[in-house]
Amino acid sequence: MIMKNLNPTPDTSISPRRRFLQGSAVAGAGLALSTPFTVLAASKKNDPWKEAEAIVKRVRMPVKFRKQDFSITNFGALNCETTEITAWVSFVEKAKMRTPVKGSPDCYPAITAAIKACHQAGGGRVVIPKGNWYCAGPIVLLSNVNVHLQAGAHVYFSNNPDDYAKYGAFDCGANGKLSITRWEGNDCLNFSSLVYAHGQNNIALTGEDWTSILDGQAGVDWNDQAECWWSWKGRQKPSSAGDIAAGTSGEYIPHIAGRTEESVNPNNPTSLAAIAPHLSEEERSMIEGKGDRWRRDSAYLRALAEAKVPLEKRIFGHGHYLRPHMVQFISCTNVYFANYQSTNTPFWQHNPVNCKNMHVKHIYANSLGPNSDGFDPESCDLVVIEDCTFDTGDDCIAVDSGKGPDIQFGPSQNIVIQNCQMHSGHGAMTFGSIMSGGIQNVYAQNLVFENSHWKTDPLNIAIRFKTNMSRGGFLRNLHIRNVTIPNGIRTTPAFYSTIPGSVIPNKSVATSAGGVITIDCGYDPNNDNVRNRPPVVSDIHISNVKVANVAINGGQFSSYQALVILGPVVSDYNGKGTPMILPVSNVTIKDCDLGNPVNAAQPIYLYNVKGLRLQNVKIGDKTFNQEFST
Repeated sequence: MIMKNLNPTPDTSISPRRRFLQGSAVAGAGLALSTPFTVLAASKKNDPWKEAEAIVKRVRMPVKFRKQDFSITNFGALNCETTEITAWVSFVEKAKMRTPVKGSPDCYPAITAAIKACHQAGGGRVVIPKGNWYCAGPIVLLSNVNVHLQAGAHVYFSNNPDDYAKYGAFDCGANGKLSITRWEGNDCLNFSSLVYAHGQNNIALTGEDWTSILDGQAGVDWNDQAECWWSWKGRQKPSSAGDIAAGTSGEYIPHIAGRTEESVNPNNPTSLAAIAPHLSEEERSMIEGKGDRWRRDSAYLRALAEAKVPLEKRIFGHGHYLRPHMVQFISCTNVYFANYQSTNTPFWQHNPVNCKNMHVKHIYANSLGPNSDGFDPESCDLVVIEDCTFDTGDDCIAVDSGKGPDIQFGPSQNIVIQNCQMHSGHGAMTFGSIMSGGIQNVYAQNLVFENSHWKTDPLNIAIRFKTNMSRGGFLRNLHIRNVTIPNGIRTTPAFYSTIPGSVIPNKSVATSAGGVITIDCGYDPNNDNVRNRPPVVSDIHISNVKVANVAINGGQFSSYQALVILGPVVSDYNGKGTPMILPVSNVTIKDCDLGNPVNAAQPIYLYNVKGLRLQNVKIGDKTFNQEFST
């Protein structure tokens, strides 16, 4: 074991109370102590927070619309009646909720007609008035249109997949009429998202307050087989103790055998040769890997991307189980989201892709189902997310940039995240893992990671960076400051299995859950067969993170481990030649109190790191002031 004396120095200059109030293993396996920038890029000579101010000033310029309203009632929309049912409200919990009665009037035609009329008139607002509305199809925005929900407007989207394979621009026969979508960073033709736009300019989705609700009804059964959107990610058994969605009731969403995104789909070919005959035998073998796991829908799309199969042949929809996003805008400019609540979403709540000049303000992302990420800007440029609240079944905010070869949109960059509150989730503030196109120039500040469900559904990781030898990409020039975590995070570890033969012992590094700050360059490596894109992670600067302890397991604890950095693992690479594999470098963490981790003997894990600087970082009863390289 490689050990290094950290020489912690007692912090006698400032009291613990004042400090909190200021911010509110084996040799070669690690140290186990427990594209050019755009014009807005920060240089070493500049104050990065001045760069953040410049982005905010530019993005906050209001998106303007004509002063004309188009009420959906003028196009034939009628209110619907609702009835009380019992349905899933999370992966592991059922509760009473309301849903439209059978035979409710469908307002999809009226909303569609109102948007078309508004667009043709030169723009304005499409108004959804107060009341309950049933919509059996996607809301598709067009340029210069603001779809606006009045206070008390509750849109219940149909939970039947058929309704999102009726109206797309691409007639794919038995698979349905599908839309161009992006699913976990790869392009495909699939069910439309429930709110959708592609290639539009000057668009907005707004409400008046959090009684303006977009409801995906993803936990409501839609057929006699007890099937819902969330069952496509269902389970065969309860989750393990301490899992993010373990729950306390013993209930969990079951799935129908073979009808999940993680099941081998017989509708997918038995060999890539059938759809990608251009591949050599060696290429095909690498992409498929061992066995037929690559035929699962979630892996099949990834295989199509690796094989560079054109979009028109990446057909999903009927017969497949890739859940649609709640809101997905692709290649749009001048975008505004504000003042509404999203809930019960089939998949990610918001996934803008290749959007530029986007302002997100006062959104309540409130969905606890599987993979219900709150906001995932992907390959977006000039973005401000502020004053939002997140209560999610996965990451609260995750910055992405494409997966594998699908990097045509470039990096995510020039992003400011500020004044937000996060409750439950896998990661409160996450970068990656879908980041093959790179992430740069991100500024996050004044955040509260409330972790309000810490007794039953704790936040897995507070600040999370994740990639691997397949996702590759780069992370650089990231700045995070002023983060308060009043209820700690998860205090039990969770691990990813390593690749056989890895220099990292299997399930030895708690990169899946338990770390306050985690930089993971070996994210779930067994999930990706092609591993020939070494990531580059550098220039990350974090300050003023304050983590409180909570009473658990007979003690006062903040986390399982304070800091976990797993740099790129050379043995995970399976491409040709010997590539340059760089350590995680130039990371500064300063003026932080990370509380009292359960793993007091090893509060820090480091592997393949160069130039990690801890400055006035308190962990337990020790204060660290030192630079590390492993």
